[in-house]
Amino acid sequence: MMLDFLSGVIAMGCFVAGLFFLRFWKKTRERLFLAFAFAFWLLALAQTLLAVTDFPIEERGWLYFPRLVAFVLILISIWWKNRRPA
Repeated sequence: MMLDFLSGVIAMGCFVAGLFFLRFWKKTRERLFLAFAFAFWLLALAQTLLAVTDFPIEERGWLYFPRLVAFVLILISIWWKNRRPA
């Protein structure tokens, strides 16, 4: 029960972090902030799916795919930001 509560706290924190990055994107229109917002929402989705599904551990591998996509999105957006001239 405590693990479900902590998973919900982590998911909510990721969702709120995504909202903060969305607010920064609205102010600056910088695509990096938008990518971070989507990445944190994907992390919140992944954590929520892990908390609400009742699969055995060995069958949960596909639930980590949104995390992989989120981290790749962060890496690509940072690379894209550093690649462009200021």
